[in-house]
Amino acid sequence: MINFSEIQNIYFILPLVGFIIGLFGTMVGGGGGFFFLPVLTLLLAVPAQTAVITSLVATLPICMVGSWGHYRKNHIHFRVAALFMLTGIIGAFIGAGIANSISDFALKAAFGSYSILIALHMVFNAGKNNSEGFSKKIRISQKNLKTLTGSFFGMAAGLITGTFGTSGSAPVLAGLFSTKIPLKMVIGTSLLVVLVNTIFAAGAHFIVGKIDLTLVAFLTAGSTIGALIGPHLLAKIQVDKSENKAKYAYALIMAVIGVLMILGRN
Repeated sequence: MINFSEIQNIYFILPLVGFIIGLFGTMVGGGGGFFFLPVLTLLLAVPAQTAVITSLVATLPICMVGSWGHYRKNHIHFRVAALFMLTGIIGAFIGAGIANSISDFALKAAFGSYSILIALHMVFNAGKNNSEGFSKKIRISQKNLKTLTGSFFGMAAGLITGTFGTSGSAPVLAGLFSTKIPLKMVIGTSLLVVLVNTIFAAGAHFIVGKIDLTLVAFLTAGSTIGALIGPHLLAKIQVDKSENKAKYAYALIMAVIGVLMILGRN
């Protein structure tokens, strides 16, 4: 169901919020969906189920523009992406069913808990690897591909996408980091996986969910511009010596958002 909410004064800051999310999302491989849900539920008090589908639709332009930008920079590893997407699509449909069968209270609490757990996993994974653990080659061996690990994180990503409308970037990134491909390729590949998962999750939600196109318009007005700039900015940044720092920073942000969602779930 499509809905147009009444424009409020606070909506006029959403293009700026969207720009920051679009820029940041395409630079870390998350697509920004992880941040849309907290913004919609905590800042605008949008009902969780409506926030989920609205977040998914608002994420699509970022993922499309960002994926194309990273493709042009040769930052996408398609063989790895395919592994994550195959199981991610299945998870997306399962997640959509879960989201529409639980309460707002449970949805927010579950999202907060999930955020904290993924953050802890990323910190643990970063601690096990040093900068020499990442290959600088585009090709990776079948051993490093870790099919079972990729399938697990792909399914988890799709499940998170369908349930929370957050694009499932956290498990995608966690799984891609374990493949030991370069950070820029992790980011580009993640965006492509997120794009496919989001398309299928949005389709599943569209039948039973309510999309607030007013919020989508305000958010994407800025996020699309940010998504255009992100890949070009990332290509100019030297990240080889600061990959672990980037992981720790991203994990910290996820943990903080998780705590806020749990504390603000009422």
